[in-house]
Amino acid sequence: MRIRARGIVPGRASGRALVSAAPFSFVGGVDPATGSILGGATGGTGERLDGRIFAFPTGKGSTVGSYVLYGLGKRSHGPAAIVNRRADAVVAVGATLAGIPMVDRVDVEGLRSGDRVVVDGDRGTVELPGIRGRRVVTAILRNRGRILIVRRSEKVGSFRGKWSAISGHIEGREDPKHRAIVEVREETGLRAITFRASGNPVLARDGTTIYVVHPFLFDTPDRRVRLDWENIEMRWVRPEELDRFETVPRLVAVVAAVLSPSA
Repeated sequence: MRIRARGIVPGRASGRALVSAAPFSFVGGVDPATGSILGGATGGTGERLDGRIFAFPTGKGSTVGSYVLYGLGKRSHGPAAIVNRRADAVVAVGATLAGIPMVDRVDVEGLRSGDRVVVDGDRGTVELPGIRGRRVVTAILRNRGRILIVRRSEKVGSFRGKWSAISGHIEGREDPKHRAIVEVREETGLRAITFRASGNPVLARDGTTIYVVHPFLFDTPDRRVRLDWENIEMRWVRPEELDRFETVPRLVAVVAAVLSPSA
């Protein structure tokens, strides 16, 4: 599994991942003398940063954090590499001073603590040996403020019985938008759809598989859906109601990726 990223600080490093779902501050979040995580910010109080691939959404806190990270690196207590969704200046400066390889534009919620990870800041890649990647599309169909969700049948290969949007696998070098349109027509029978937006890929984890989900938003004037064999039930729901359903992994994030204010 290889993830495209943006290189921030050059260099290559490998190690076991330490993942935080929350933004991280190097001021108060880590012991500057030992590199141990403090306060449970990552869900791993007492975990040591040294030798780990530290993945978190973005940095936060004062500019002092740059010098804390620099000091950790110089004392060999810093992470082997840093992976972010969005790099901020504080972390980027600290990583640069310490010579810690760093990349961003990675959906870190697809990673798990303990994963073996290789970060290449020169090429802008994150590799996960032993993890299989599968490219899929998810089409969010919208009608008068509601979106379509469907419950997957027992005949499909994954996530049986879970609620999902319209989705399908990308074949070879197929254009993801084209695949999304094909899936909508096959699974719903709807033809009158209008493309509105696409979103950044979302990483949805299922054991040793990561689904790289390409999200698309379409408007439709029609709620009369004809389901095929892949789904057994449908609902038109408000996006904020999704947490009431047992959904496939990261569906809320996929919907949010296209239902931004600009969409």
